[in-house]
Amino acid sequence: MQPVDVVGLGLHDYYEIIEKPMDFSTIKNKMEAKDGSGYKNVREICADVRLIFKNAMKYNDERNDVHVMAKTLLAKFEEKWLLLLPKVDEEEERRKKEEAEAQLDIQLAQEVSHAKMAKELNTELDVIGKRLEKMRETVLRNCRKMSTEEKKALMTVLTQLSPDDLNKALLIVAENNPSFQATGQEVDLDIDAQSESTLWKLKFFVKDLLQSQGKSPTSIGGNTTTTTVNHNNNQNKRKRETNDAPAKPSQKKNKKPS
Repeated sequence: MQPVDVVGLGLHDYYEIIEKPMDFSTIKNKMEAKDGSGYKNVREICADVRLIFKNAMKYNDERNDVHVMAKTLLAKFEEKWLLLLPKVDEEEERRKKEEAEAQLDIQLAQEVSHAKMAKELNTELDVIGKRLEKMRETVLRNCRKMSTEEKKALMTVLTQLSPDDLNKALLIVAENNPSFQATGQEVDLDIDAQSESTLWKLKFFVKDLLQSQGKSPTSIGGNTTTTTVNHNNNQNKRKRETNDAPAKPSQKKNKKPS
């Protein structure tokens, strides 16, 4: 019932034989502990009860009355434990279910929190994006006028774009020029008729595009400021005046007035 009185009983070799002493008062105190040092489940209590009897059997010889009584009580305890075991299993299943539900609730709460944070972040990014776009528009409006040579180089690059990239470039023109139609097999684009904002947007677009392809926009020149830009689903084409056979993208020079 109490810890073994090693000194009072003169059991000088007790701790050499018994690695972990145990008694019922210690079990009771651990069962009633409120500081978190107590048992976590019934199986831990069962293990300590077994330890009490096994320690007595281990320290005392088999012919000793203490050994015999401990062995008898251990057998009685195991019988009681078998009767209690179904309830223990049921309680453990219930506790596991509760813990799983609690964990799921925590996970759902975290997901809701993350979703809220993501939504707030997206809102902030949208606001920042709109501010950056306004700043970009302001910068574009205040940009210097594009030189004739720059326009020529820009037009040359446009005629060499893939159909998909060309469509994107024409959409940039259409954004700032509602009357411009970026559809059909053949599109006439007068580079001189475009606003400075549109021109610089196109230049930024082709610059980023060519840099991503490992090319330098400045290495491509041109010799005209007005051209015919053709686009379809397969390749850039320009209709010849004599027939409809496809030809490579070319530039159309402006005739000087005589």
